[in-house]
Amino acid sequence: MIRLAGVEKVYRTDRIETVALSQIDLEVAAGDFVAVMGPSGCGKSTLLNLIGLLDAPTKGTVELAGKPVASYRDRDVSRLRNETIGFVFQTFHLIPDLRVLDNVELPLLYRKMSGAERRARATRALERVGLASRLQHFPSQLSGGQQQRVAIARAIAGEPRILLADEPTGNLDSQMGDEVMGLIEDLNQKDGVTVVMVTHDPRQAEKAHRTIRIFDGRQVAC
Repeated sequence: MIRLAGVEKVYRTDRIETVALSQIDLEVAAGDFVAVMGPSGCGKSTLLNLIGLLDAPTKGTVELAGKPVASYRDRDVSRLRNETIGFVFQTFHLIPDLRVLDNVELPLLYRKMSGAERRARATRALERVGLASRLQHFPSQLSGGQQQRVAIARAIAGEPRILLADEPTGNLDSQMGDEVMGLIEDLNQKDGVTVVMVTHDPRQAEKAHRTIRIFDGRQVAC
């Protein structure tokens, strides 16, 4: 499902060149659950951004479903990202002025579907994460764990085949973190969603099928 071959990512300014990733070769099969670990600043989030089509490699190829992403037009990349990939971030990225239901509905606005269908999908996603009673609340009225569950609902409302999670439990206590991980495991095991998760927590990484380690932009173990 996901394949990176000889991937390098370099950030350049007028005076400095920073190699964020170098010679990354990675394959993630459909239904896999992969944890990505490494020290801060080693390139983990850059790797996730490349897989999620939020950035493009300086060298090498990124493939989804056997097709190089570079062969897509920009608008097709946007559509592929919206329809195929769900994102969960450490800091939730909820819009404070929108109610929970509207936050979850937001990515679906870019799809050709009726307002009723968008609302139904968002409602089902919130029911899935146990927040059916919080649809009309604002993010500030929720705990950190509840906000992360809203973020997961937003990520899965579009029924993605791939879930990318960047430190999804990093801002949560251990109990809330375990609840969020339980939801991610459920999506992987019951729905067959492919998961790639960046984490610093070895206990959470153990729940993945395998762990990839990044150090100074290079893959050092798998």
